[in-house]
Amino acid sequence: MKIEKVKENFKVFCIKIGKRNFIIAGAVLLIGIAVCINWAVLSSRADDGFDYSTGVGMQDSTPTEDVDAPKDTDVSNDAYFSSIEVSRQRTRDEAIEVLQAVVDNASATETAKNEALAEINNLAKIMENESNIETLVIAKGFENCVAVISGDKANIVVSSTSDILPAQISQINEIVYDTAGILPVNINITER
Repeated sequence: MKIEKVKENFKVFCIKIGKRNFIIAGAVLLIGIAVCINWAVLSSRADDGFDYSTGVGMQDSTPTEDVDAPKDTDVSNDAYFSSIEVSRQRTRDEAIEVLQAVVDNASATETAKNEALAEINNLAKIMENESNIETLVIAKGFENCVAVISGDKANIVVSSTSDILPAQISQINEIVYDTAGILPVNINITER
């Protein structure tokens, strides 16, 4: 008896919401999941190096191999940074494509179209902030940098010829804060 009432209430709810709004909500949910997966993959690829006990800085990331030995990691580092950039761009392109389909859908409500446009603008702002952060961090002497912003958090992966100094960590934190308004406690800096 209760199950029948729940089924009936669900049918009424579905009719009120409408098929296209379910599709739009599903698309937004898929975009959110794609961004979260991208962020999780990026943050799990390397030790985050963040010292949570003090709230700032990086843990000692001294390599275990012979420091004087020639390094063939330049190629692997370049491949790593390239793959992250391609993966991030692919995820964003897919998200924008889904949102653009909502905007172009003649049967979508104005509210749904406006929400999709707002999300496209938000993604564009995030991409601009990431690009600016990467450019400014590289300008500070790092070989390479990938920035990934997810909400109020940022993951910054840098490549350097030497260990990152506390002053450099401060510079990166300042760049991210000035560019995207993300607090240093929410910035994860990883040396690759």
